[in-house]
Amino acid sequence: MKPNNKFLNQPKSFWAYVRSLSQKIGYSRKNSILIPTYEEMTQAFKSLRLDPEHVIKNGNPTELAILLRKYFSYRSQVLVKHVEHNLMTAERAKDTFQTLYQNLKPACPIPLNKQKGNKRTEAYLTAIINMLVEANAKGIPCDYDPRESTTIIKDKTLLRTMARRIDGAFPSAVNPIAVWEIKEYYYTTTFGSRVADGVYETLLDGMELEELLEHENINVKHYLMVDAHYTWWVCGKAYLCRIVDMLHMGYIDEVLFGYEVVEELPRIVKEWVTLYKRNFLLHRLDSVKKP
Repeated sequence: MKPNNKFLNQPKSFWAYVRSLSQKIGYSRKNSILIPTYEEMTQAFKSLRLDPEHVIKNGNPTELAILLRKYFSYRSQVLVKHVEHNLMTAERAKDTFQTLYQNLKPACPIPLNKQKGNKRTEAYLTAIINMLVEANAKGIPCDYDPRESTTIIKDKTLLRTMARRIDGAFPSAVNPIAVWEIKEYYYTTTFGSRVADGVYETLLDGMELEELLEHENINVKHYLMVDAHYTWWVCGKAYLCRIVDMLHMGYIDEVLFGYEVVEELPRIVKEWVTLYKRNFLLHRLDSVKKP
């Protein structure tokens, strides 16, 4: 899932309104994602001690209110019509993994999850991602499980070391073209703090990469891949909303929900390969120019 260009490049104050209104009015109710009305926004503004004329002025909705409602409507529609049916159960994820494993015959790592007993199986989403990266990487190396912080080096000078270790990096955690986070929770029975923390960890990564681009003009692609229908849809709709918000705030380049990994990751990896080859060529040309 790519961001909708209509909602990119909004000021951070816009996203403050999105967050505060969502918190005050609510993110979801039963099986639906809420779309606040102008009246509900007005009442929320009053409750938050904000000027209600930011929503309704002279009896008409303001440009801000119209844009907010359009965004809330888009967020609701994309989650209900696109995201929900892509999120997989453990059984569907297992079937998808086994089909790809038989077809691709991978040599990449196939990690196990951290469960115990009969729930101790392959980490289905992570394994699917690893296999698809390997199958489309054209032999270019990939760090499927970095055991070090993402590091940016230029002219043998250290520019940045990120706060966290990420789940995957292409081609490596040092000067990566792309990094990604994986959040798969097939066997959880509640939406606990551990799952919530995973969302905020991705936000932290995105903020660090935004700062890197702004101050060093170095663009590292950032992806989030999540799965488990029960965890995210039944228990965690509010956090799905937050993920869509992060995507449009520019902290993630794309989010892949469940089976969307199978449909979109091959295209994405081919884009990384193109960037890798271009960077390799530019590096060679730069080396030739230096005495």
